[in-house]
Amino acid sequence: MKQFEQVIEAMRENGGYATLGYLYHNVDVTSWKTKTPFASMRRIVQDDRFFFKIKPGLWALKELKQNVLKKFKIETSKTKSAEFNHTYYQGLLVEIGNLRGYSTYIPPQDKNKLYLEQKLGSIAEITSIFEFSYPEIIRRARTIDVIWFNDRKMPLSFFEVEHSTDIYNSLIKFSDLRDFHSSFCIVADDTRKREFGIKISANAFKEVKNRISFMSYEELSVVHTNTYKLSTVRKNFDFLRN
Repeated sequence: MKQFEQVIEAMRENGGYATLGYLYHNVDVTSWKTKTPFASMRRIVQDDRFFFKIKPGLWALKELKQNVLKKFKIETSKTKSAEFNHTYYQGLLVEIGNLRGYSTYIPPQDKNKLYLEQKLGSIAEITSIFEFSYPEIIRRARTIDVIWFNDRKMPLSFFEVEHSTDIYNSLIKFSDLRDFHSSFCIVADDTRKREFGIKISANAFKEVKNRISFMSYEELSVVHTNTYKLSTVRKNFDFLRN
């Protein structure tokens, strides 16, 4: 079987679509006569004879395009499309955290939302937030889109996915949690980076400004893909697993 045929087959088995990270993890490249199989796979999915791009890091088979788009209801309504975008990027963040060995958390109201075809609650590592502080602080943190906790059950990183909502509200949440030794990140389309820069410059965020970063959807997809790449390499070499 040729390389592109293996990728096609892996996508078919996954319902006609796949993240690049999923392909890295599930396509057997041991027979590929190349020293750079991951780069080869990136080139393969960009062949528009067979594949099309749904979102950053997410590809699908052209032969099943209508089925895949209908499955995710991407083209049927703006509301469904916005929900897909939000939960998709939440899911990427959760998978990255899982692969890095963190306890991942999402808010209770998001647990039944679908990341591709899985409930977000089924991929998050913990079902309820760790009681790492006073009740009023926990109530505030519980609404954050994604949290990574370290092995001491303390919050390592907070993420807010801002597809269409006001970035300012997320910055307020981060500011309220500034007393913890944590990083904070706004994930949004690159077109909102200027808006982020303006709002983070407000005097209200002076103390926490240097701890809040902006990550575009494209950058997040690259981190997701590369995290899967490293995980795949580790899987093949015992001495890298720890």
